[in-house]
Amino acid sequence: MLIVTEPGIATEDFEALIAEIRRQGYTPHVSEGENRTLIGAIGRPPTPEIMDHFRALPGVEQVIRITQPFKLASWEVHPEPSVLTLPTGKSGGGHFMVAAGPCGVEDREQILTAARYVKQHGAQMLRGGAFKPRTSPYAFQGLGEEGLELLAEARAETGLPVVTEVTRPDLVELVAGYADVLQIGARNAQNFALLKAAGESGKPVLLKRGMSMTLDEFLMAAEYVLSEGNPNVVLVERGIRTFEKATRFTLDVSAVPVLKERTHLPVWIDPSHAAGKRSYVTPLALAGVAAGADGIIVETHPNPESAKSDAAQQLHEDEFAALMEAVRRLLPAVGKAAAVEA
Repeated sequence: MLIVTEPGIATEDFEALIAEIRRQGYTPHVSEGENRTLIGAIGRPPTPEIMDHFRALPGVEQVIRITQPFKLASWEVHPEPSVLTLPTGKSGGGHFMVAAGPCGVEDREQILTAARYVKQHGAQMLRGGAFKPRTSPYAFQGLGEEGLELLAEARAETGLPVVTEVTRPDLVELVAGYADVLQIGARNAQNFALLKAAGESGKPVLLKRGMSMTLDEFLMAAEYVLSEGNPNVVLVERGIRTFEKATRFTLDVSAVPVLKERTHLPVWIDPSHAAGKRSYVTPLALAGVAAGADGIIVETHPNPESAKSDAAQQLHEDEFAALMEAVRRLLPAVGKAAAVEA
């Protein structure tokens, strides 16, 4: 249920209200507004009696039943857009961010070269996989902790925050020790133990949509992270599996406006995994921007042809630079501002 406080509620009444929410077996999630405070009391479905009980408490203006199953991700609990804030800028609430880098961290020269040019061309975050969940057990699986160390070195040199994938609950603590943002990939989007562990880490989470996920399932996956007290979740549409074989996956551009209507969380596009072919990446990225996305995550490699994973979809530096210029031109038309250093 959603508890709306009266304007200017006394501190002692507010503290007593929070204590009573907990005493009744609910978890309070507070959202501060300009005039009122909203408290999502998350737990078992409320009875009419329990709602009347809270309505009678000092400082309470109204009590509303939350209608969405994804309670913390819904606009009902959080009526303002959530904004991911990093040292290099923001995403959400009219701010746009770009994360870019290679699919996998392969060696020191590769990741440092990529980090330098993605920053030069305007990206606000460096991406790169240290742990790589692959369809084939014989494919490149990543460098593990060595890859994390190289990402940290690239961050130290460029100042770019790092996002990298975590693949198992037992790796969350290790990856969180190096990364600024944890990525949950499409194949783990309903690994609920991993989602909970990522939520407990306190690090922002970049959650990719599973390849066969409905949007309701996607939002419920985000709810696992949010329910651990971690408010910083970014939803990433990266293409879903359909009958079409012309692209690696089918980018569901319609997911952007639908998600923006249902949730306050920032919504991004991953055009690289949807495309599977570098010539399609820029058009799909721009389609996402035009649909209202709050950011994109793009793969780029200093020498894509020699990449150990996803060689066909990673952009050359000049292609990435052209993409960034096109994004900058399009953003004003959709009322968004490119992220700048905070």
